[in-house]
Amino acid sequence: MYLIFLLIGWYASKKVKKGSASEILVAGRSMPLLLATLTMTATWVDGGYILGTAESAFTSIPLAWQGGVGFGLSLIVGGIFFASVMQKRGYTTFIDPFEERFGKKWAAVLSIPAILGELFWSAELLVAIGATFGVILNIDLSTAIIFSAAIVTLYTMIGGLWAVAYTDAFQLILIPIGLIIAIPFVLHFTGTDLSTTWMHYKSIKGDAASIFPPVHVNSFWNLQGITTWWDISIMLILGGIPWNCYFQRVFSSKTPKIARNQSIIAGILTILMTIPPLILGVVAVVYWNGNLTEPALAIPLLLENLVPRWVALLGLAAIVGAVTSSFSSSILSAGSMFSWNWYLRLIAPKSQKRNIGKIIRLSILSLGTAAIVIALKVQSVQKLWYFTSDLVFVLLFPQLVIALFDKKSNRIGSIVAFSVSLVLRAAGGEPLFAIPALINYPEWWPVRTIAALAGLILLPLVSRLVKQKNRAAVS
Repeated sequence: MYLIFLLIGWYASKKVKKGSASEILVAGRSMPLLLATLTMTATWVDGGYILGTAESAFTSIPLAWQGGVGFGLSLIVGGIFFASVMQKRGYTTFIDPFEERFGKKWAAVLSIPAILGELFWSAELLVAIGATFGVILNIDLSTAIIFSAAIVTLYTMIGGLWAVAYTDAFQLILIPIGLIIAIPFVLHFTGTDLSTTWMHYKSIKGDAASIFPPVHVNSFWNLQGITTWWDISIMLILGGIPWNCYFQRVFSSKTPKIARNQSIIAGILTILMTIPPLILGVVAVVYWNGNLTEPALAIPLLLENLVPRWVALLGLAAIVGAVTSSFSSSILSAGSMFSWNWYLRLIAPKSQKRNIGKIIRLSILSLGTAAIVIALKVQSVQKLWYFTSDLVFVLLFPQLVIALFDKKSNRIGSIVAFSVSLVLRAAGGEPLFAIPALINYPEWWPVRTIAALAGLILLPLVSRLVKQKNRAAVS
């Protein structure tokens, strides 16, 4: 399968004829609708999406579908409000509107959480693929991580976005095939059909088995749990927009209309892709009676124990396809922002155009290597990625909205909004890292949403106050 990935990447690399930044980073802005839709869907349907959906079924159904539906809605919202505007303006990375509105240096600062988010996401994906290989094929974690990353980094360097898009299309096909084929086999162990399995699940989980979003307190959901669920849902929907791996596909589209349509269609496909891992998660809960030492490995353990070997290998192919497609997108995205918004804008703006291809490929190689090191050394990679995703929403979503749609915004307003949002979010503490809260917010307080909203209000407000003050000083 990895050999097929390499062959597809090599074939796609033929489209990169001049080695220009446009060809490598945004596929020459000539990607057709179908291919653009498939690569965007594949980017969002990653290993964490599949394994995390099944894992969360051990807690509750709303938590299980929250990620997939939230990501899908982010693509739909992005398509309706952002895609056509960004594509029409001819940007290369999603940091470009910050540079246009606030200047190169501050835009480079704003790119830091974006690059870190992509880097930690890449590392988390490698850990997921390594753990899956270990369960099903009994391969050493380090070997699986290094081998997988080397293959994907190689074809990403060779062909840029074209190679990523073509391999994404193939990898996306593997996902529903590998997971759906496994469902009849595992259902045989929990009641022979889905309805019987579902009844068993409801008897085990009680109120946690409700398929609807939590809106009132019951035996499972308390006030804090309900508020946190909605806070994270808003983060997933709006915080899923300011990512360069998303806009890279928007910029690759031929027209603004294609950019909008591919985003909306990809969002619908992303939501539908939630169904197979959700069913497998429900089966896992019933089979292990709600008790499993490592719920994150629920799908690999089902494939290892309850299905024929050939089905397990197809399931493994689905997970590998999901992980590798997102990993390639992530390192290409991070490499794009570093090479375009840091090296070519700040570090060496006078560098020769003929060297741009080499610089981009070297950035991809360096960041791919960094992701391997993080995956091998850091135990809480998933926590790091989750926290940076949190910061991307809190810090960058307000900046993107105002930079795009408010011509009166300026750098001072951006700096103030960024700083206040960061302080408000940090003051709420972070349980993932045992960071204590500096401000005792009420338990129902949606800290992420409030911090982002503060930035959304302050950026245009402070920008206008600064302009008024400058006019007054001049007069």
